[in-house]
Amino acid sequence: MAPALLPSRIPIISNPQPGRELRLLSCKTLAPPPPSRAPRLLPGRRWREVRVRSPGCCRVRGELASGLDLSFEAESGTRHLQASHAAAGPVAAPAPSSAAAAAPSVAVSLLPKKRSKKTVCLFFCEETRALAERVAAESDAIELRSVNWRTFEDGFPNLFIANAQGIRGQHVAFLASFSSPRVIFEQLSVIYALPRLFIASFTVVLPFFPTGTSERMEEEGDVATAFTLARILSNIPISRGGPASLVIYDIHALQERFYFGDNVLPCFESGVPLLKNRLQQLPDSDNISIAFPDDGAWKRFHNQLQHFPTIICTKVREGDQRIVRLKEGDPSGCHVVIVDDLVQSGGTLIECQKVLAAHGAKKVSAYVTHGIFPNRSWERFQHDNGVGPENGLSFFWITDSCPLTVKEVKNRRPFEVLSLSGSIAAALQI
Repeated sequence: MAPALLPSRIPIISNPQPGRELRLLSCKTLAPPPPSRAPRLLPGRRWREVRVRSPGCCRVRGELASGLDLSFEAESGTRHLQASHAAAGPVAAPAPSSAAAAAPSVAVSLLPKKRSKKTVCLFFCEETRALAERVAAESDAIELRSVNWRTFEDGFPNLFIANAQGIRGQHVAFLASFSSPRVIFEQLSVIYALPRLFIASFTVVLPFFPTGTSERMEEEGDVATAFTLARILSNIPISRGGPASLVIYDIHALQERFYFGDNVLPCFESGVPLLKNRLQQLPDSDNISIAFPDDGAWKRFHNQLQHFPTIICTKVREGDQRIVRLKEGDPSGCHVVIVDDLVQSGGTLIECQKVLAAHGAKKVSAYVTHGIFPNRSWERFQHDNGVGPENGLSFFWITDSCPLTVKEVKNRRPFEVLSLSGSIAAALQI
């Protein structure tokens, strides 16, 4: 059988707008050869772009192997459209030859074109290696790149960015973890160096902003180190694409966004959507209430959890002690989940759990975005340490924003890690 031919104009039974870009994905037609001026379907060749010339018709340019289905991908639009070289439309197709008069119609699908993802070169420190690998697994548009983290004999960092010339003109990101003052300097050295390598754009992902709880002064002489770290990050060099972006998850106080200068673009994300997805998977998902350990946590998160019944606890001072009391809500018979941004020693969460259980909560669990747990304080919640679901937390959800904690609590009940990898991969495409 002779190679199939298509007419140069194919009327579409719809009204795509003039100038709309289309891209031919594949083609199939059983029609005998139409007029010779039509483009020929040759094996092993692809069609070039086609453009809607006027409402109801489009012009096909290029070549494609025969024997495939004809379909298009459009810049926008979601409907599947049908087309036929013999169909009537606002603009008629060229009259086919008598041999092609009885030819079957050609089906055309107008599909939404996926927004092309930018390729991101993701650097990381040793602490965030596992998280970086999970982020890269979320998207084929993320490529992992390496830094040699070495030290001189005197302990100062000896750093080397591999294939520095290879990232010129690329979108670059760095996944940081400021888990201790010791590692901040070496990571800042790399963060300051990357934008100077002629990259297209630069993004720093710092899941946990470690000095967030020191955001204000209570008396003259207090140093608000949250402002200090924000100023340091605000001085990241500008790349060819403009100021660096800074992605932070659940910063302790929302007003800290104003601590950053104009040379950096802070992007504040949250781990709470991960919690909501996890709660939907529980067998008692219809019996969950959310508890906040204090008014600050309620102000911080209640807008994201409005569809759950709310319980608010508060701290009151009795003598030299601060005691947790139930301020608002009824936990009786419910699976109550305590929500906060971070945990250190965990004393407040333990007291809150006791109060909720005393008021009739059926089960009590907890979620924090940042599980810091200095001095292995997570052991206070471990089930095989004299604590169980009947007198402790049924679940303790944390994210992997603090990689060192994730390694310590792995496979230890009641801890369960909700990974930020998917959210980070999405943030890198902003």
